[in-house]
Amino acid sequence: MHIRGLVADTRPLKNPHFRRLWSANIITVIGAQLTVVAVPAQIYADTGSSAYVGLTGVFGLVPLVVFGLYGGALADVFDRRTLLVVTTLGLIVTSGLFWLQAALGMDNVWALLCLFSVQQAFFAVNQPTRSAVVPKLVGDELLPAANSLNMTVMQAGAIGGPLVAGALIPVLGFEWLYLIDTLTLFATLSAVVRLPALPVEGAVAGVPGIRSVIEGLGYLRGQPVLLMSFLVDIIAMVFGMPRALFPEVAHESFAGPEEGGLAFALLFAAIPAGAVIGGILSGWVSRVSAQGKAVVVAIIVWGLAMAGFGLAVGFADVSPRAMLVIALLMLVIGGAADMASAAFRTSMLQTVATDAVRGRLQGIFIVVVAGGPRIADVAHGATAAVVGTAAAAAGGGVLVVVLTVVASIAVPTFVRYRVMLRSSVVE
Repeated sequence: MHIRGLVADTRPLKNPHFRRLWSANIITVIGAQLTVVAVPAQIYADTGSSAYVGLTGVFGLVPLVVFGLYGGALADVFDRRTLLVVTTLGLIVTSGLFWLQAALGMDNVWALLCLFSVQQAFFAVNQPTRSAVVPKLVGDELLPAANSLNMTVMQAGAIGGPLVAGALIPVLGFEWLYLIDTLTLFATLSAVVRLPALPVEGAVAGVPGIRSVIEGLGYLRGQPVLLMSFLVDIIAMVFGMPRALFPEVAHESFAGPEEGGLAFALLFAAIPAGAVIGGILSGWVSRVSAQGKAVVVAIIVWGLAMAGFGLAVGFADVSPRAMLVIALLMLVIGGAADMASAAFRTSMLQTVATDAVRGRLQGIFIVVVAGGPRIADVAHGATAAVVGTAAAAAGGGVLVVVLTVVASIAVPTFVRYRVMLRSSVVE
Protein backbone atom coordinates (compact mmCIF):
# COMPACT_ATOMS: atom_id res chain seq x y z
CA MET A 1 0.00 0.00 0.00
CA HIS A 2 2.86 2.38 0.82
CA ILE A 3 4.52 1.67 -2.53
CA ARG A 4 1.23 2.16 -4.37
CA GLY A 5 0.83 5.52 -2.68
CA LEU A 6 4.34 6.57 -3.67
CA VAL A 7 4.36 5.81 -7.38
CA ALA A 8 2.74 8.13 -9.91
CA ASP A 9 -0.99 8.73 -9.56
CA THR A 10 -2.46 7.45 -12.83
CA ARG A 11 -6.11 8.30 -12.14
CA PRO A 12 -6.08 11.11 -14.76
CA LEU A 13 -5.49 8.42 -17.40
CA LYS A 14 -8.99 7.12 -16.75
CA ASN A 15 -10.24 10.09 -18.75
CA PRO A 16 -10.08 8.90 -22.38
CA HIS A 17 -9.30 12.36 -23.79
CA PHE A 18 -6.39 12.98 -21.41
CA ARG A 19 -5.16 9.42 -21.91
CA ARG A 20 -5.03 9.83 -25.68
CA LEU A 21 -3.20 13.17 -25.41
CA TRP A 22 -0.73 11.79 -22.89
CA SER A 23 -0.09 8.57 -24.84
CA ALA A 24 0.42 10.51 -28.07
CA ASN A 25 2.87 12.80 -26.30
CA ILE A 26 5.06 9.82 -25.42
CA ILE A 27 5.57 9.30 -29.14
CA THR A 28 5.67 12.94 -30.17
CA VAL A 29 8.14 14.18 -27.56
CA ILE A 30 10.91 11.92 -28.84
CA GLY A 31 10.41 13.22 -32.37
CA ALA A 32 10.39 16.81 -31.11
CA GLN A 33 13.66 16.28 -29.29
CA LEU A 34 15.21 14.88 -32.48
CA THR A 35 14.49 18.20 -34.17
CA VAL A 36 15.75 20.16 -31.12
CA VAL A 37 19.10 18.42 -31.55
CA ALA A 38 19.13 18.29 -35.35
CA VAL A 39 18.60 22.03 -35.97
CA PRO A 40 21.74 23.31 -34.18
CA ALA A 41 23.71 20.29 -35.39
CA GLN A 42 22.76 21.01 -39.01
CA ILE A 43 23.53 24.71 -38.61
CA TYR A 44 27.00 23.89 -37.31
CA ALA A 45 27.53 21.32 -40.05
CA ASP A 46 26.53 23.89 -42.69
CA THR A 47 28.49 26.85 -41.29
CA GLY A 48 31.16 25.51 -38.93
CA SER A 49 30.31 28.46 -36.69
CA SER A 50 29.11 28.37 -33.07
CA ALA A 51 28.01 31.98 -33.52
CA TYR A 52 25.38 30.88 -36.03
CA VAL A 53 24.34 28.08 -33.68
CA GLY A 54 23.90 30.69 -30.95
CA LEU A 55 21.40 32.53 -33.15
CA THR A 56 18.93 29.72 -32.52
CA GLY A 57 18.47 31.23 -29.05
CA VAL A 58 17.34 34.55 -30.51
CA PHE A 59 15.30 33.07 -33.36
CA GLY A 60 13.64 30.68 -30.91
CA LEU A 61 13.06 32.92 -27.89
CA VAL A 62 11.52 35.94 -29.66
CA PRO A 63 8.58 34.04 -31.25
CA LEU A 64 8.21 32.02 -28.05
CA VAL A 65 7.70 35.22 -26.05
CA VAL A 66 5.55 37.05 -28.60
CA PHE A 67 3.33 34.15 -29.58
CA GLY A 68 3.34 32.68 -26.08
CA LEU A 69 1.61 35.83 -24.84
CA TYR A 70 -0.61 36.29 -27.89
CA GLY A 71 -1.32 32.57 -28.19
CA GLY A 72 -2.64 32.61 -24.64
CA ALA A 73 -5.01 35.41 -25.67
CA LEU A 74 -6.21 33.36 -28.64
CA ALA A 75 -6.80 30.40 -26.31
CA ASP A 76 -9.14 32.58 -24.23
CA VAL A 77 -11.39 33.42 -27.20
CA PHE A 78 -11.51 30.56 -29.69
CA ASP A 79 -12.51 26.96 -29.15
CA ARG A 80 -9.39 25.35 -27.72
CA ARG A 81 -9.83 22.11 -29.62
CA THR A 82 -9.81 24.08 -32.88
CA LEU A 83 -6.62 25.91 -31.86
CA LEU A 84 -4.93 22.62 -30.98
CA VAL A 85 -5.84 21.14 -34.35
CA VAL A 86 -4.60 24.21 -36.27
CA THR A 87 -1.31 24.54 -34.36
CA THR A 88 -0.61 20.81 -34.52
CA LEU A 89 -1.08 20.95 -38.30
CA GLY A 90 1.30 23.95 -38.32
CA LEU A 91 3.91 21.93 -36.45
CA ILE A 92 3.50 19.05 -38.90
CA VAL A 93 3.98 21.37 -41.89
CA THR A 94 7.05 23.11 -40.45
CA SER A 95 8.61 19.79 -39.48
CA GLY A 96 7.93 18.53 -43.00
CA LEU A 97 9.65 21.62 -44.41
CA PHE A 98 12.67 20.89 -42.18
CA TRP A 99 12.80 17.47 -43.82
CA LEU A 100 12.43 18.94 -47.32
CA GLN A 101 15.25 21.48 -46.99
CA ALA A 102 17.57 18.80 -45.59
CA ALA A 103 16.63 16.29 -48.29
CA LEU A 104 17.27 18.91 -51.01
CA GLY A 105 20.61 19.87 -49.44
CA MET A 106 19.74 23.58 -49.36
CA ASP A 107 22.49 24.51 -46.83
CA ASN A 108 20.85 27.91 -46.23
CA VAL A 109 21.29 28.84 -42.57
CA TRP A 110 18.90 31.80 -42.74
CA ALA A 111 16.11 29.69 -44.20
CA LEU A 112 16.72 27.15 -41.46
CA LEU A 113 16.62 29.81 -38.73
CA CYS A 114 13.45 31.40 -40.11
CA LEU A 115 11.77 28.01 -40.34
CA PHE A 116 12.80 27.37 -36.74
CA SER A 117 11.14 30.66 -35.71
CA VAL A 118 7.89 29.70 -37.44
CA GLN A 119 7.92 26.33 -35.71
CA GLN A 120 8.48 27.97 -32.32
CA ALA A 121 5.57 30.34 -32.99
CA PHE A 122 3.20 27.40 -33.55
CA PHE A 123 4.62 25.72 -30.45
CA ALA A 124 4.11 28.89 -28.39
CA VAL A 125 0.39 28.95 -29.24
CA ASN A 126 -0.05 25.20 -28.88
CA GLN A 127 1.42 24.82 -25.39
CA PRO A 128 -0.67 27.34 -23.40
CA THR A 129 -3.78 26.07 -25.20
CA ARG A 130 -2.90 22.49 -24.32
CA SER A 131 -2.31 23.36 -20.67
CA ALA A 132 -5.54 25.37 -20.51
CA VAL A 133 -7.67 22.35 -21.47
CA VAL A 134 -6.33 20.01 -18.77
CA PRO A 135 -8.63 21.28 -15.96
CA LYS A 136 -11.66 20.61 -18.17
CA LEU A 137 -10.49 17.06 -18.85
CA VAL A 138 -9.49 15.82 -15.39
CA GLY A 139 -10.94 18.26 -12.84
CA ASP A 140 -9.13 20.28 -10.17
CA GLU A 141 -8.49 17.42 -7.77
CA LEU A 142 -6.34 15.49 -10.23
CA LEU A 143 -4.44 18.46 -11.69
CA PRO A 144 -1.18 17.82 -9.75
CA ALA A 145 -1.22 14.18 -10.84
CA ALA A 146 -2.02 15.08 -14.47
CA ASN A 147 0.72 17.72 -14.61
CA SER A 148 3.22 15.31 -13.04
CA LEU A 149 2.41 12.71 -15.70
CA ASN A 150 2.85 15.29 -18.48
CA MET A 151 6.13 16.59 -17.08
CA THR A 152 7.52 13.09 -16.61
CA VAL A 153 7.02 12.39 -20.32
CA MET A 154 8.60 15.72 -21.30
CA GLN A 155 11.66 15.16 -19.13
CA ALA A 156 12.05 11.56 -20.32
CA GLY A 157 12.07 12.91 -23.86
CA ALA A 158 14.72 15.46 -22.85
CA ILE A 159 16.95 12.54 -21.89
CA GLY A 160 16.13 10.01 -24.59
CA GLY A 161 15.75 12.37 -27.56
CA PRO A 162 19.30 13.76 -27.60
CA LEU A 163 20.78 10.30 -27.03
CA VAL A 164 18.80 8.86 -29.94
CA ALA A 165 19.59 11.87 -32.14
CA GLY A 166 23.30 11.64 -31.38
CA ALA A 167 23.30 8.02 -32.46
CA LEU A 168 21.14 8.48 -35.58
CA ILE A 169 22.64 11.63 -37.16
CA PRO A 170 25.89 9.94 -38.32
CA VAL A 171 23.93 6.94 -39.62
CA LEU A 172 20.77 8.39 -41.17
CA GLY A 173 21.48 12.09 -41.62
CA PHE A 174 19.39 15.12 -40.65
CA GLU A 175 16.53 14.53 -43.08
CA TRP A 176 15.49 11.28 -41.42
CA LEU A 177 15.34 12.88 -37.98
CA TYR A 178 13.06 15.59 -39.32
CA LEU A 179 10.93 12.97 -41.07
CA ILE A 180 10.56 10.96 -37.86
CA ASP A 181 9.46 14.13 -36.03
CA THR A 182 6.91 14.84 -38.79
CA LEU A 183 5.42 11.36 -38.65
CA THR A 184 5.21 11.21 -34.84
CA LEU A 185 3.23 14.47 -34.77
CA PHE A 186 0.33 12.65 -36.46
CA ALA A 187 -0.20 10.78 -33.18
CA THR A 188 -0.91 14.09 -31.45
CA LEU A 189 -3.11 15.24 -34.34
CA SER A 190 -5.20 12.08 -33.96
CA ALA A 191 -5.61 12.76 -30.23
CA VAL A 192 -6.62 16.44 -30.56
CA VAL A 193 -9.05 15.76 -33.43
CA ARG A 194 -10.90 13.34 -31.15
CA LEU A 195 -11.30 15.91 -28.36
CA PRO A 196 -14.79 17.30 -27.77
CA ALA A 197 -15.53 20.96 -28.44
CA LEU A 198 -13.80 23.06 -25.76
CA PRO A 199 -15.31 26.55 -25.83
CA VAL A 200 -14.03 29.09 -23.32
CA GLU A 201 -16.35 29.90 -20.42
CA GLY A 202 -17.01 33.66 -20.36
CA ALA A 203 -15.07 34.30 -23.57
CA VAL A 204 -15.30 37.77 -25.14
CA ALA A 205 -16.30 37.78 -28.80
CA GLY A 206 -13.89 39.03 -31.45
CA VAL A 207 -10.27 38.54 -32.39
CA PRO A 208 -7.98 39.42 -29.45
CA GLY A 209 -5.40 42.17 -29.80
CA ILE A 210 -2.69 43.70 -27.63
CA ARG A 211 -5.36 44.93 -25.22
CA SER A 212 -6.35 41.34 -24.48
CA VAL A 213 -2.74 40.47 -23.67
CA ILE A 214 -2.46 43.51 -21.37
CA GLU A 215 -5.70 42.54 -19.64
CA GLY A 216 -4.23 39.12 -18.96
CA LEU A 217 -1.15 40.73 -17.40
CA GLY A 218 -3.40 43.09 -15.44
CA TYR A 219 -5.36 40.15 -14.06
CA LEU A 220 -2.26 39.05 -12.18
CA ARG A 221 -2.17 42.26 -10.12
CA GLY A 222 -5.15 41.10 -8.12
CA GLN A 223 -3.83 37.55 -7.75
CA PRO A 224 -0.91 37.53 -5.27
CA VAL A 225 -0.80 33.73 -5.26
CA LEU A 226 -0.28 33.58 -9.03
CA LEU A 227 2.23 36.44 -8.97
CA MET A 228 4.23 34.61 -6.34
CA SER A 229 4.13 31.38 -8.32
CA PHE A 230 5.84 33.23 -11.19
CA LEU A 231 8.25 35.07 -8.88
CA VAL A 232 9.55 32.00 -7.07
CA ASP A 233 10.06 30.21 -10.39
CA ILE A 234 12.07 33.17 -11.69
CA ILE A 235 14.14 33.10 -8.49
CA ALA A 236 14.76 29.36 -8.82
CA MET A 237 15.71 29.44 -12.49
CA VAL A 238 17.62 32.73 -12.80
CA PHE A 239 19.77 32.23 -9.71
CA GLY A 240 19.80 28.44 -9.48
CA MET A 241 20.11 26.97 -12.99
CA PRO A 242 23.84 26.27 -13.60
CA ARG A 243 23.62 24.54 -16.99
CA ALA A 244 25.78 27.19 -18.70
CA LEU A 245 28.62 26.04 -16.44
CA PHE A 246 28.40 22.36 -17.41
CA PRO A 247 30.88 22.45 -20.34
CA GLU A 248 33.57 24.17 -18.25
CA VAL A 249 32.83 22.07 -15.16
CA ALA A 250 33.05 18.84 -17.18
CA HIS A 251 36.38 19.87 -18.73
CA GLU A 252 38.12 21.79 -15.95
CA SER A 253 36.81 20.09 -12.79
CA PHE A 254 36.19 16.53 -13.97
CA ALA A 255 38.91 16.18 -16.63
CA GLY A 256 36.58 15.66 -19.59
CA PRO A 257 37.63 16.51 -23.17
CA GLU A 258 36.89 20.00 -24.49
CA GLU A 259 34.43 18.70 -27.07
CA GLY A 260 32.17 17.00 -24.51
CA GLY A 261 32.64 13.49 -23.18
CA LEU A 262 30.92 11.34 -20.57
CA ALA A 263 31.01 13.84 -17.69
CA PHE A 264 29.53 16.50 -19.98
CA ALA A 265 26.67 14.21 -21.06
CA LEU A 266 25.95 13.08 -17.49
CA LEU A 267 25.77 16.65 -16.20
CA PHE A 268 23.24 17.63 -18.85
CA ALA A 269 21.16 14.49 -18.29
CA ALA A 270 21.11 14.63 -14.48
CA ILE A 271 18.41 17.28 -13.92
CA PRO A 272 15.97 15.73 -16.44
CA ALA A 273 16.73 12.30 -14.93
CA GLY A 274 15.85 13.65 -11.48
CA ALA A 275 12.61 15.06 -12.86
CA VAL A 276 11.70 11.68 -14.36
CA ILE A 277 12.41 9.92 -11.06
CA GLY A 278 10.37 12.56 -9.27
CA GLY A 279 7.53 12.01 -11.73
CA ILE A 280 7.58 8.25 -11.28
CA LEU A 281 7.43 8.72 -7.50
CA SER A 282 4.81 11.47 -7.63
CA GLY A 283 1.88 9.57 -6.16
CA TRP A 284 1.95 11.85 -3.12
CA VAL A 285 1.25 15.11 -5.00
CA SER A 286 -2.50 14.47 -5.23
CA ARG A 287 -2.69 14.24 -1.43
CA VAL A 288 -1.07 17.63 -0.75
CA SER A 289 -3.56 20.39 -0.05
CA ALA A 290 -1.03 23.01 1.17
CA GLN A 291 0.32 23.61 -2.34
CA GLY A 292 1.85 27.02 -1.60
CA LYS A 293 3.97 25.62 1.21
CA ALA A 294 4.87 22.62 -0.98
CA VAL A 295 6.20 24.94 -3.72
CA VAL A 296 8.33 26.87 -1.22
CA VAL A 297 9.79 23.66 0.23
CA ALA A 298 10.50 22.25 -3.25
CA ILE A 299 12.31 25.41 -4.37
CA ILE A 300 14.38 25.52 -1.17
CA VAL A 301 15.38 21.90 -1.82
CA TRP A 302 16.30 22.92 -5.38
CA GLY A 303 18.45 25.79 -4.07
CA LEU A 304 20.20 23.58 -1.50
CA ALA A 305 20.86 20.95 -4.17
CA MET A 306 22.43 23.54 -6.50
CA ALA A 307 24.55 24.84 -3.62
CA GLY A 308 25.63 21.23 -2.99
CA PHE A 309 26.48 20.88 -6.67
CA GLY A 310 28.70 23.97 -6.43
CA LEU A 311 30.47 22.60 -3.35
CA ALA A 312 31.11 19.29 -5.09
CA VAL A 313 32.65 21.16 -8.03
CA GLY A 314 34.76 23.20 -5.61
CA PHE A 315 36.23 20.07 -4.02
CA ALA A 316 36.67 18.20 -7.30
CA ASP A 317 40.47 18.31 -7.04
CA VAL A 318 40.30 16.22 -3.86
CA SER A 319 38.64 13.26 -5.60
CA PRO A 320 37.27 13.99 -9.07
CA ARG A 321 35.36 10.73 -9.46
CA ALA A 322 33.70 10.89 -6.03
CA MET A 323 32.85 14.57 -6.41
CA LEU A 324 31.37 13.92 -9.87
CA VAL A 325 29.04 11.34 -8.32
CA ILE A 326 28.03 13.82 -5.60
CA ALA A 327 27.56 16.62 -8.14
CA LEU A 328 25.32 14.39 -10.26
CA LEU A 329 23.36 13.32 -7.18
CA MET A 330 22.75 16.97 -6.29
CA LEU A 331 21.50 17.68 -9.81
CA VAL A 332 19.19 14.65 -9.70
CA ILE A 333 17.75 15.80 -6.36
CA GLY A 334 17.30 19.28 -7.80
CA GLY A 335 15.51 17.87 -10.86
CA ALA A 336 13.07 15.93 -8.68
CA ALA A 337 12.38 19.03 -6.57
CA ASP A 338 11.86 21.15 -9.68
CA MET A 339 9.36 18.61 -11.04
CA ALA A 340 7.33 18.81 -7.82
CA SER A 341 7.46 22.61 -7.82
CA ALA A 342 6.39 22.81 -11.46
CA ALA A 343 3.52 20.35 -10.97
CA PHE A 344 2.11 22.35 -8.05
CA ARG A 345 2.67 25.76 -9.68
CA THR A 346 0.96 24.65 -12.89
CA SER A 347 -1.94 23.21 -10.91
CA MET A 348 -2.30 26.42 -8.90
CA LEU A 349 -2.35 28.46 -12.08
CA GLN A 350 -4.97 26.22 -13.66
CA THR A 351 -7.13 26.22 -10.51
CA VAL A 352 -6.95 29.85 -9.35
CA ALA A 353 -7.42 31.40 -12.79
CA THR A 354 -10.90 31.53 -14.28
CA ASP A 355 -11.42 29.75 -17.59
CA ALA A 356 -11.71 33.10 -19.38
CA VAL A 357 -8.06 34.04 -18.63
CA ARG A 358 -6.51 30.58 -18.31
CA GLY A 359 -4.95 30.63 -21.78
CA ARG A 360 -3.30 34.04 -21.32
CA LEU A 361 -1.84 33.05 -17.95
CA GLN A 362 -0.54 29.80 -19.42
CA GLY A 363 1.12 31.92 -22.12
CA ILE A 364 2.82 34.01 -19.44
CA PHE A 365 3.84 30.76 -17.73
CA ILE A 366 5.49 29.53 -20.94
CA VAL A 367 7.42 32.80 -21.28
CA VAL A 368 8.64 32.63 -17.66
CA VAL A 369 9.63 28.98 -17.95
CA ALA A 370 11.48 29.57 -21.23
CA GLY A 371 13.05 32.90 -20.30
CA GLY A 372 14.35 32.16 -16.80
CA PRO A 373 16.94 29.53 -17.78
CA ARG A 374 18.18 31.69 -20.67
CA ILE A 375 18.76 34.62 -18.31
CA ALA A 376 20.48 32.16 -15.97
CA ASP A 377 22.86 31.14 -18.77
CA VAL A 378 24.03 34.74 -19.11
CA ALA A 379 24.17 35.41 -15.36
CA HIS A 380 26.03 32.22 -14.44
CA GLY A 381 28.45 32.56 -17.33
CA ALA A 382 29.34 36.14 -16.39
CA THR A 383 29.61 35.34 -12.68
CA ALA A 384 31.76 32.27 -13.25
CA ALA A 385 34.20 34.38 -15.28
CA VAL A 386 34.79 36.46 -12.16
CA VAL A 387 34.49 34.05 -9.20
CA GLY A 388 34.77 30.61 -10.82
CA THR A 389 32.22 27.90 -11.56
CA ALA A 390 32.04 26.46 -8.04
CA ALA A 391 31.32 29.79 -6.36
CA ALA A 392 28.85 30.80 -9.08
CA ALA A 393 26.84 27.59 -8.71
CA ALA A 394 27.00 27.42 -4.90
CA GLY A 395 26.30 31.12 -4.47
CA GLY A 396 23.35 30.92 -6.84
CA GLY A 397 21.87 28.06 -4.84
CA VAL A 398 22.21 29.98 -1.59
CA LEU A 399 20.57 33.03 -3.18
CA VAL A 400 17.63 30.85 -4.24
CA VAL A 401 17.08 29.76 -0.63
CA VAL A 402 17.44 33.26 0.82
CA LEU A 403 15.27 35.01 -1.76
CA THR A 404 12.57 32.33 -1.59
CA VAL A 405 12.36 32.67 2.20
CA VAL A 406 12.22 36.48 1.91
CA ALA A 407 9.48 36.31 -0.74
CA SER A 408 7.50 33.85 1.39
CA ILE A 409 7.66 36.16 4.39
CA ALA A 410 6.67 39.15 2.25
CA VAL A 411 3.64 37.33 0.74
CA PRO A 412 2.33 34.94 3.43
CA THR A 413 -0.86 34.44 1.39
CA PHE A 414 1.12 32.23 -0.96
CA VAL A 415 2.46 30.00 1.82
CA ARG A 416 -1.03 29.66 3.30
CA TYR A 417 -2.61 28.74 -0.04
CA ARG A 418 -4.46 25.43 0.05
CA VAL A 419 -6.10 23.71 -2.88
CA MET A 420 -9.78 24.44 -3.47
CA LEU A 421 -11.60 21.78 -5.45
CA ARG A 422 -14.02 22.62 -8.23
CA SER A 423 -15.42 19.86 -10.38
CA SER A 424 -15.48 20.67 -14.09
CA VAL A 425 -14.64 17.55 -16.05
CA VAL A 426 -15.22 16.71 -19.72
CA GLU A 427 -16.21 13.06 -20.06
